[in-house]
Amino acid sequence: MPSWARWLGLSALVTALDQWTKTWVASAFELGDSLTITPFFNLVLAYNTGAAFSFLSGAGGWQRMFFVAIAVVASVVIIFLLRKPHNQTLLNAGLALILGGAIGNVIDRIRLGHVVDFIQVHGAGYYFPAFNIADSAITMGAVLLIWDSFRRPKLA
Repeated sequence: MPSWARWLGLSALVTALDQWTKTWVASAFELGDSLTITPFFNLVLAYNTGAAFSFLSGAGGWQRMFFVAIAVVASVVIIFLLRKPHNQTLLNAGLALILGGAIGNVIDRIRLGHVVDFIQVHGAGYYFPAFNIADSAITMGAVLLIWDSFRRPKLA
């Protein structure tokens, strides 16, 4: 099996876990329902028609296909990068996580017209916007890409 296939497997795992958790929460909760898990963590069913932090959520609908197009282009670029022969584990893991998360959210946008969010963290009266497994994977992937960029030798 080519090494890039393992990374695509990680992406598929992220996408599957994301879709499974969203389906579970959407079937167990009504929109806006919240379940306190710990003093700083809730499960809550929320729909996001925008991007991160509901950016452009009130834009009238054009943003749905815009975000789908961005994710499709990014996915093609990531698959191309993963197929290039190199042995950079952090880079590949970061790309694979971003790909899996992007696909998870694109599935929601195409199928539902919005992204299902359900993870809510809070403290001292402040609530972070709800997010999901795909968002978490994209964030972790971005952190790995940044970390990888600092580990590479500097060009003279």
